[in-house]
Formats: sequence, structure tokens, C-alpha cells
Amino acid sequence: MRCPAARPSPPPLLWLIAAVALGIAELVVPGVFLVFLAVAAAIMGGLTLLFPDLPLAGQLLGFAGWSAVAVLIGRRWYQDFPVESADPLLNDRVARLVGEVVTVVEPVSDHGGRVRVGDGEWSARGPDAPAGARVRITGATGATLCVEPLPTLPQN
Repeated sequence: MRCPAARPSPPPLLWLIAAVALGIAELVVPGVFLVFLAVAAAIMGGLTLLFPDLPLAGQLLGFAGWSAVAVLIGRRWYQDFPVESADPLLNDRVARLVGEVVTVVEPVSDHGGRVRVGDGEWSARGPDAPAGARVRITGATGATLCVEPLPTLPQN
């Protein structure tokens, strides 16, 4: 009886190609995650060069382990050295609205009302303000804007 031929493990070049492909994918669709998998694939490429008889199961297990290590190191790095944004309020629409002067569409009171923001309308609460009045956004509670009346200018 003949023994079945052992399946050859993937050559180290495949791990290195995977590392380059993952690195390119990170550049094309940035998400700061595929880069860690690319690092793990590169490490596995290097390890399979050193240990060519490493079975596929061991390579996959090593890739999973190095991926976890790379993610943990990357996470720690970004906590210690956060990336500064040119526009820190980019994804915080409500925070971007604070300070804006808007027009009351439906009378505002402590129980509610509506204001026009740009080309849309938002729920608003604050001191009494009639329709047509101009108010300033001071913050938000959930999706409801908090507003205050504009100070009146003294008459000469």
C-alpha cells in the first residue's frame, strides 16, 4: 500500500504576495485595519522562508496569531499617538451646528418647535421664540437642537 503524498505547503512567496495585496487594499480603501493583516502576512512569509516545512495549518494558525498581535500593537500605537484631524468635527454634525444662527419655522418653547437649518428642518427646544425669529444653536439633546434667542441690540 502506498502512502498518500503529502500536500505541499504554500510557498513563502504567496504570503508575501498576500502582504502586498493587503497593503494595496489598505491604500485603496483606507480603514486602518488591512495594514495589520498585511504585516501578519509579511511575517508569515518570512517565517515560511526560515521554516519551509511548516504545515499549512501551522501557517494559518501563525497568521491568526500574528494578526492579533499586530492589531493589539496598532491599537496601542493609535492610543499613544492619536492622529490629529484637520477637521475634528467632520463626523459630528450637531457639534458643527453649535453657534449657527437659524430661523424658527414652528414656534419654539421648552416643549419643542422646529428650526430651519440649511435646507432642512430640525426639532428644537429653548426659550419661547415665535415663527420667523432668529435663534442661535447652543447644543443638542439627541436629535433635538437647543436654541437661545439672539441678544437684542440697544436702540439709539
